[in-house]
Amino acid sequence: MTIKVPDFSGKRILVAGDVMLDRYWYGGTHRVSPEAPVPVVRVNEEDARPGGAGNVACNIVSLGAAGDVLGLIGDDASGLSLKAAMQAARVGDRLVMQPAVATTTKLRVISRHQQLLRLDFEERAEVMDGRLLTEAFAAAVEECDVVILSDYAKGALRDVSKLIGQARKASKPVLVDPKGTDFERYRGATILTPNLGEFEAVAGECRSEDELLEKGHYLRYQLDLEYLLVTRSEQGMSLFGPNDQVLTLPTHAREVFDVTGAGDTVIALLAAGLAAGCSMEDAATLANLGAGVVVGKLGAATVTPTELRMAAKHLLGGVGGVLEKDDLMDAVALARGRGERLVMTNGCFDILHGGHVAYLQEARALGDKLIVAVNDDESVAALKGKGRPIVPLAERMRVLAALDAVDYVVPFGGETPRDLVAEVLPDLLVKGGDYRAEDVAGYEEVTANGGEVRILRFEEGLSTTSIVERIRQLK
Repeated sequence: MTIKVPDFSGKRILVAGDVMLDRYWYGGTHRVSPEAPVPVVRVNEEDARPGGAGNVACNIVSLGAAGDVLGLIGDDASGLSLKAAMQAARVGDRLVMQPAVATTTKLRVISRHQQLLRLDFEERAEVMDGRLLTEAFAAAVEECDVVILSDYAKGALRDVSKLIGQARKASKPVLVDPKGTDFERYRGATILTPNLGEFEAVAGECRSEDELLEKGHYLRYQLDLEYLLVTRSEQGMSLFGPNDQVLTLPTHAREVFDVTGAGDTVIALLAAGLAAGCSMEDAATLANLGAGVVVGKLGAATVTPTELRMAAKHLLGGVGGVLEKDDLMDAVALARGRGERLVMTNGCFDILHGGHVAYLQEARALGDKLIVAVNDDESVAALKGKGRPIVPLAERMRVLAALDAVDYVVPFGGETPRDLVAEVLPDLLVKGGDYRAEDVAGYEEVTANGGEVRILRFEEGLSTTSIVERIRQLK
């Protein structure tokens, strides 16, 4: 199996539907309220993000495509905050203001990475004037490659059947994230993406895999859909397609932290994949991979192409932290996106010993990720002479990657790793031994970028050369 992450740039996806403002209050909990048996949260941080259809568009932009969002907001402070959050996320703003209504807002109280409470501020669905969105949709659909209709049952998609017809008339694939039990209103969509609970609410309870397959195929035919994708939580996804074909994708989540917004990521990746020329099957594989990444994050989150590539490498059996240069650069980009401090060192590491381990532990303690560049066999022979290395490159890297202190191991050739260091540009470059910092390969590049070069001392009397000499004396 191969998973290729395409180039999403240059593609434009229109997301129409229910938009909302997701607000977060963060703080510590150290006592119980004297007024009621509830925790007291001392709020010390606030955040506001686009939610609903807005979060779908944020996922699209995070992939490198252009995402426009069309939805209804009120003439209120939350509406202004939502517009500001969309601008900060580089999402195209096609929001339509409906006077005298409140912008849908969800406020979550978070403490110690756990959601304690959610407060919803919203109008009744019938108050929202879906005709305002329908009028704006006709112009917007002509400018996009793919359409997503994101239904949260807040009233914006009351004329969803008309929107599907307009999109199909314009020859645009139209993907629908449904709500409720009236799936007839989504007839003729390219693909529908219910979760298992939503699917069973319409098709009936599925007591076996065979029953799920039978009902999935029937619903696809009944609604005249090209595809039906049922997301099944820890059981992965099932994609129903033409000619009674079904593709079952197992879940790839390594750690489930928060499922909020996972469905938004799924439909965003489906749309971006189709816009980039993927088949529906390949787009669903990408969506499944992305869902596994995003559930490991807190709140309604997004996924990047770098995260997808790294997840694909783990899935396809990458050897621990042993990476080639291109893969390392993906890992570096991911770490920088998380604000992590990168430490880098290099060496031959032929016959790993206690001195190496102590040195690498000290280096790792100086940052969040430690990158170890390892001389290839040819460069070790040039540096150390005949008979070296004792241990070939692949085994040296495998042993290093097994150390808790080491995050990534990458090979290099030539006299020095200067070119590799210049590409990585770590925050801290370290070297062990009797050097001056200025003499370390990569010093100029790292310091010019605002980084630091530091010399660490090896433990006395410990070296591969001395170990080799002792072995020879035993013969």
